Amino acid sequence: MKKLIELTPEEAASYITNGMTVGFSGFTPAGAAKVVPKAIAKFAKEEHDSGRDFKIGVITGASTGDSLDGELARADAVAWRTPYQSDKFLRKNINLGKTKFFDMHLSQLPQNLRYGFLGKVDVAVIEASEVQADGKIILTTSVGASPTLARVADKVIIELNTSHQESLYGLHDIYEPLDPPLRRPINLCRCDARIGTEYVQIDPAKIVGVVASKQPDEIGGFRESDETTMKIGENVATFLASEMRSGRIPPEFLPIQSGVGNIANAVLGALGENEEIPTFEMYSEVIQDSVIALMKEDKIKFASATSLTLSPAVLKQTYDNYEYFKRRLLLRPQEISNNPEVIRRLGIISINTAIEVDIFGNVNSTHVMGKEMMNGIGGSGDFTRNAFISIFTCPSIAKGGAISTIVPFVSHLDHSEHSVQVLITEQGIADLRAKDPQGRATAIINNCVHPEYREQLLEYFQSFKGGHTPQTLKTAFQMHERFLEHKDMRIPVSPTV
Repeated sequence: MKKLIELTPEEAASYITNGMTVGFSGFTPAGAAKVVPKAIAKFAKEEHDSGRDFKIGVITGASTGDSLDGELARADAVAWRTPYQSDKFLRKNINLGKTKFFDMHLSQLPQNLRYGFLGKVDVAVIEASEVQADGKIILTTSVGASPTLARVADKVIIELNTSHQESLYGLHDIYEPLDPPLRRPINLCRCDARIGTEYVQIDPAKIVGVVASKQPDEIGGFRESDETTMKIGENVATFLASEMRSGRIPPEFLPIQSGVGNIANAVLGALGENEEIPTFEMYSEVIQDSVIALMKEDKIKFASATSLTLSPAVLKQTYDNYEYFKRRLLLRPQEISNNPEVIRRLGIISINTAIEVDIFGNVNSTHVMGKEMMNGIGGSGDFTRNAFISIFTCPSIAKGGAISTIVPFVSHLDHSEHSVQVLITEQGIADLRAKDPQGRATAIINNCVHPEYREQLLEYFQSFKGGHTPQTLKTAFQMHERFLEHKDMRIPVSPTV
């Protein structure tokens, strides 16, 4: 059996050269590689200072932390990046054209790697809590695309991170489906069902060494809910409770998928406080602080995801009560957590956040003013298209009211009206099911638009006649153009004489 070699971060980084494609563990900053990327960034700066090129292709499960995306971006070491990011330095490089970024549904990444659509992966850098000489590794706080990256890469470097619970054995359920034409149904019929192994198996011959790490996940705390996010959460809970009363959601309820961030935390908090909604399960991408809080209150009985994205204080609480939470948590590869087949089978209720929505129900999740990339589509498409009920949330205004998040036509389209069933803002609820474009526009304008923009959007909608969708290319983007020119979408009120 091969003896695993201990490497310094600098020695590990020496295996990575200009032009390589490197896969890193991580789904959010949870479980992301940290010490090796920093060493790669340092080497890249030295190469650039010496007049030599050094850029690599970077693949991860989703976004990561500053030690990975931030360090590499500041060193201008990223030639291209996929499938998702949220780092401000990397975002700047992407929007300047210095880094090529191609967006991708997160469920598709692992299979596209196996299909060879992304080319050869030269090196995978994977964070683990345990590693054995026969190639079995126990991951840390995320799974993401790590199993597939480790299997398809020519070489593997392990970051052995001792900042985590001493043993995380049993937290993970590792399963990779076969590829067509040999693929079989994914035998997952309950949120708490196991279908795989507790470990990732890597060919020991590919492991070039192990790098010691004590660096914790770079996850900050979340902002407290404000009046707007709390009202959005209450509206979501009110809508779902009414669906139960109508009989469209069964009395035992259905699993919830919720996106990442402050609105998601507010929504989960409101679901926990609503007495009509029973104890429920989650089948999602990310487990946030609010999930752990609701588990302690026995409001959430089980949560399946691909990432344990917890603030340091809440992660410590979870580790301190590990036996309790271990029975209620499971981390899977992202092609299973986000799998369309499983989402439809389990009847997931999806709740995601939009950047902007148009009056007909099309959603923009990725671009500001149609051209500036924010983060990426993430897993919202995986869930939205396949959900039992698909819900999008957003505040009705942004930038202190200078922007209406609801516009005549989205400046970039990620989710079409065919997939978006419900829109909820702090103003109210628009149920778009079984409505034609006229009915959708009426529901959205009357229920979800901020009062400052309601008359403006109603006038736009009512001014054009004919056609199935009352839309005109000539004026569809006037609100966006007004903001770009005047930094405010509102039509100025003429002074009275």
